Amino acid sequence: MRQVRPGVVPGAPRVIALARIWSAAPHNAFTDLARFRGRWYCAFREAADHVGSLGRIRIIASPDSRSWESVALVAERGVDLRDPKLSIAPGGSLMLLVGGSAYRKGVFVGRQPRVALSPDGGRWPPLQPILSEGDWLWRVTWREGLAYGVTYRLAGLRRWTVTLVASEDAVSFREVCDLAVPGKPNETTVRFLPDGRAVALVRREGGDRRGWIGWSRPPYTRFRWAATRERLGGPNFLVGPGASLWGASRILRRGEARTALAAMSVREFTPVLELPSGGDCGYPGMAWHRGRLWISYYSSHEGKAAIYLAQIGIGVAR
Repeated sequence: MRQVRPGVVPGAPRVIALARIWSAAPHNAFTDLARFRGRWYCAFREAADHVGSLGRIRIIASPDSRSWESVALVAERGVDLRDPKLSIAPGGSLMLLVGGSAYRKGVFVGRQPRVALSPDGGRWPPLQPILSEGDWLWRVTWREGLAYGVTYRLAGLRRWTVTLVASEDAVSFREVCDLAVPGKPNETTVRFLPDGRAVALVRREGGDRRGWIGWSRPPYTRFRWAATRERLGGPNFLVGPGASLWGASRILRRGEARTALAAMSVREFTPVLELPSGGDCGYPGMAWHRGRLWISYYSSHEGKAAIYLAQIGIGVAR
């Protein structure tokens, strides 16, 4: 594991520490991060390449963010598992949500999300398909006993749809509302402000391809939308101290991909710090712990795509 401490501007969000924490597979990508029972857990896809091969989900754990060990490898025959997401379900289980693309003799035949719940982060039952054929549930956030998330569907090559769904058990989901987002919307993270408002950050692949931010009050059936200035990849964000919003995503700078931290509001996504990254990169996981923002992500700027973990100080001068 390689540790670095880059120079920073005092008072600005800054990288306090950065480590490459995993690079065993030919291609390691699409991360998520969780703090569970006093340990760090990071989930990501291992495969031969970015797309075209069958991916497996590696889960690694650490007591201190410095020494990491593999605690699980989740696979399904004939299925490319990707985009793993971790959350802590009511009752204290660690939830793993993944997208699954099925192949038969190398030919794509369909896709459907899958879920599993672990009592300890190391023992995982077989993945259980959820929602319907063609769905891709990107991430869930738990609020008042319900898992909320947005599933995206390709209704046609020109029309993609995004739908807010909710579940009590992470298996049976009901539709809450369709999100009125044009331009081939897809990967979407939903979080909740202390006043109960839901906030959604959406990637778009059509039109100007800029990400959108929306918000809604309960019962979350009508959202108000604003366009950002950024093209997003693997968008994520958290609600921080004082109801502040901090996002992370792959963005483009001078035509090149970077993984960046952004200050957010319900109308704006403003990158404020670029993490060491480039090439095939992005898809951050995020967690608050002991006054710091922790971000997992992947990048190929040092060669093959590997997994990194950054500790970020927010608004703390050196």
